Amino acid sequence: MSLGNSLFQARKKKGMSQEEVAEKLGISRQTVSKWETDETLPDIRQSKQLAVLYGLSLDELVDFDVSVKEIQEAIDKTSEKVSDQIDWTKAWGRKYPVLLQYQGEVDTASYAAALDKLLVDLQKKYGYNELDSFLVLKDILAAVWKERKADE
Repeated sequence: MSLGNSLFQARKKKGMSQEEVAEKLGISRQTVSKWETDETLPDIRQSKQLAVLYGLSLDELVDFDVSVKEIQEAIDKTSEKVSDQIDWTKAWGRKYPVLLQYQGEVDTASYAAALDKLLVDLQKKYGYNELDSFLVLKDILAAVWKERKADE
């Protein structure tokens, strides 16, 4: 995504018009328009002001992805009680059908036993509670996945 598109998306997400942004920064609406169409770029001070105005860090502003931001906000707002009521396998199964199919094909008991040993090991070696052990193992699996994807 271009910087201009990131600026546009961040402004829209905040519910502001180009005029409102221009007024708050003491610039013209046309300047905001030129930034959002990649005709010109804001200087570093203006970029910082935009980040503050939109409630983002400079890094977030440069790489603003409205869908990622919305997902993060949804995660932050979801209580544990609500999260426990969600059938995550079914939810993710819409995107990854294998999650709805593998139970009849895979000897899950042998994999579960191996994973249980890893979880117990994390608890004993590092003093993690059960939930923290699960989260660490999930993160390790995610890192392995990223590494394999990078090697492709």
